Amino acid sequence: MKITRTSPISKTVNTLDLDITAEQILDYESGALVQHAFPNLDADEREFFMTGITGEEWEEMFGEEEDDVDEWDEANFDDDWDGGEEDADEDNL
Repeated sequence: MKITRTSPISKTVNTLDLDITAEQILDYESGALVQHAFPNLDADEREFFMTGITGEEWEEMFGEEEDDVDEWDEANFDDDWDGGEEDADEDNL
């Protein structure tokens, strides 16, 4: 389905042919989270649908997307942490 949006950044009118249905749009407009309404779209396509900002504009503004999971430094992970339960004062709960 062709979706046309105006970018709030560049004020450019763009049209993308997104693989979505009228039912998915209705789900989104009824309050479904965008990632649930359009699970088949990637993040750039979902952002365009919601805001009109293209992937290229997003990268210009914020740089390339980084995957925090891939950047995770397991050496900083404390396997012994118990969630702080032993430090909790039961009288204050």
